[in-house]
Amino acid sequence: METTKFTLTEQEIPTSWYNILPDLPEPMPPVLHPATGKPVVPDDLAPIFPMELIMQEMSPEQYIEIPEEIQNIYRLWRPTPLFRAHRLEKALDTPAKIFYKYEGVSPMGSHKGNTAVAQAYYNKQEGTKRIATETGAGQWGSALSFGCNCFGLECKVYMVRISYDQKPYRRIAMETWGATCVPSPSKDTEAGRAILAQDPDTSGSLGIAISEAVEDAAKREDTKYSLGSVLNHVLLHQTVEGLEAKKQLEKADAYPDVIIGCVGGGSNFGGVLIPFIPDKLAGRKVRIICTEPESCPTMTRGPYAYDHGDVAGLTPLIKMYTLGHTFVPPPVHAGGLRYHGMSPIISHLHHLGLIEAAAVHQVAAFKSAITFARTEGIIPAPEPAHAIKIVIDEALACKESGEQKTILLALSGHGHFDLAAYDAYLSGKLIDYAYPGDKIEEALSHLPTVPVA
Repeated sequence: METTKFTLTEQEIPTSWYNILPDLPEPMPPVLHPATGKPVVPDDLAPIFPMELIMQEMSPEQYIEIPEEIQNIYRLWRPTPLFRAHRLEKALDTPAKIFYKYEGVSPMGSHKGNTAVAQAYYNKQEGTKRIATETGAGQWGSALSFGCNCFGLECKVYMVRISYDQKPYRRIAMETWGATCVPSPSKDTEAGRAILAQDPDTSGSLGIAISEAVEDAAKREDTKYSLGSVLNHVLLHQTVEGLEAKKQLEKADAYPDVIIGCVGGGSNFGGVLIPFIPDKLAGRKVRIICTEPESCPTMTRGPYAYDHGDVAGLTPLIKMYTLGHTFVPPPVHAGGLRYHGMSPIISHLHHLGLIEAAAVHQVAAFKSAITFARTEGIIPAPEPAHAIKIVIDEALACKESGEQKTILLALSGHGHFDLAAYDAYLSGKLIDYAYPGDKIEEALSHLPTVPVA
């Protein structure tokens, strides 16, 4: 009998997160203060983040212990399963072995809870009463709503307008866990009101929503800001995925030749791939491919440059692949991938040539998601559907060459809240958006001038 599901016991859940910063072959470019051009120091970030998360952002420690309170909540869904995709392999008639690390078993249906619970915990420890955040497709807003509920914190979520309209059940989930959710841009902040004055019918963007959440946090003493992707400490918390996957692959007597995941800000992909980077640096041959929408091609078309993380320019300057902080992506259904920038860690790894990037149109992504759902049973979220397209491409390439590669997919969550998008695909109404070159060019003209320190 062939094994389909590789599991770990609760006693095998990682008790420490893995921090890649001290193991990088070259240090990452510093985060800069937008006014002075000098590297930011912890006190610069203290108005919006709790100090423990700031220290994790800059930590030189290779491993950071996971507090017992966080481990206790993790046990509600961790360890998550690693599946062997036998049925997909058979349907593709490929000699490749396909595995997928599935995060959809969490209460919020995605990987986002791994950092949401941690961030809520550290905020609670430092006396925070309320957290403001943004969300694209709603996975992060749902996760932080859950995390805040676990520790008795208030939660205000600014949800990108197009996703707020497309995915009402995500909002209802947030409200069920006690959060307040408003469409962004909103009339609740100066940043939101300014955007609405310019374009009352805007579909919104993560950059706009971030501006609103950061402004909200900066103006209230009882409130801190929380980000669900991009930042170092977020990817740190997600490494539980990759650490578990390595143990599970050992049980399967396998090691990946190719690792594939989707990227919006990079948290799920980073969480799975980062624990494998030391192996690659030591000489292990493994290709690592991140996938993104053709309509928001941050990694494949954007320059590696200093930019703000938000539209209003409230955030520090981060060296990353970017389409320009004023860029508003087309309203694709993969709301979690509609972000102008990329995690500085993911960007740095790509700049060093350690990972690759590929862009996918959404119709092709949904076609691949249907194939996956009809073979493996799981309806994937639109975001990892982009990665599934590349997994299928790689598996079919193995069919042509006869190579027996092992492929690992980072499957970040299920698509149960995204059935309207599947309905659009199945009814022939889903369309691809052309690469918005003129809009990106215009947005890149607003890249900030880095001050001379």
